[in-house]
Amino acid sequence: MKIHHLNCGTLCPICAQLLNGTGGFFARGELVCHCLLVESEDGLVLIDTGIGQHDIDHPRRLGAFFDLLSGPVYKPQETAIAQVKALGFQPSDVRHIIPTHLDLDHAGGLADFPHAKVHVHKRELDAALSRKNKQRYIPRQLAHDVQWESYEDAGEDWFGFEAIHALRGLPPEFLMIPTFGHSQGHCSVALKRGEDWLLHCGDAYFHRAQIYPERGKVPFGIKLFESSVQWKKSMRIENAKRLQHLAHTHQDDVTLICAHDPVDFQGCLPTIETATE
Repeated sequence: MKIHHLNCGTLCPICAQLLNGTGGFFARGELVCHCLLVESEDGLVLIDTGIGQHDIDHPRRLGAFFDLLSGPVYKPQETAIAQVKALGFQPSDVRHIIPTHLDLDHAGGLADFPHAKVHVHKRELDAALSRKNKQRYIPRQLAHDVQWESYEDAGEDWFGFEAIHALRGLPPEFLMIPTFGHSQGHCSVALKRGEDWLLHCGDAYFHRAQIYPERGKVPFGIKLFESSVQWKKSMRIENAKRLQHLAHTHQDDVTLICAHDPVDFQGCLPTIETATE
């Protein structure tokens, strides 16, 4: 398998100093929507989808609050579908999508791949389809007869975490790891890369220093934003601590990345890495 690291949405919130730890207080910050495109034996697999083409075609679709808070740039070339085509594939080659959760900046590209199976935790799916939080979940992003594949907790051990194995139609190298807290059914996605694992933690944490304190200080704006969008604080903090422990006790076995840290994303480039021979 090959793994492509994609930025599927640049976000530029106000106050770079508070969000990135550098720049001015009145300058725009920069965050990314770090997604993975995996070439597997069963076609292409997307892990998260970022902001989609439909979101760009209808910029008010994500709402004034999101635009004000996050400052999305809306670049067509950053959509997952555009980058899939740029790599020489067809959108129909994307057979499976595993969103870490269904927040609007993670599920925007679902409609660009209507024939793909979408693998998600049942708690997250139920929360998204209940339509109780329309600032978090955008009904129009999920209104295209999505081919859902939902899962309950399986309880199989993966480095001390419960893991959901045997994702339908996918090889065993893909696992869903429940890391609830940011949202009701948030799951990190583990991908076997030969001898080690890559763990896409989605929004289970937002900044590299939350996992590796030696890599700096978590900016105040990140802490504030993380708290403002969390579903359950105690659960989010507990899972972040568990991820930090995992990173330090199994540093040769697991590499952690998150969805929005631009430094971590740049560190994953060039965008292609070989997962298995």
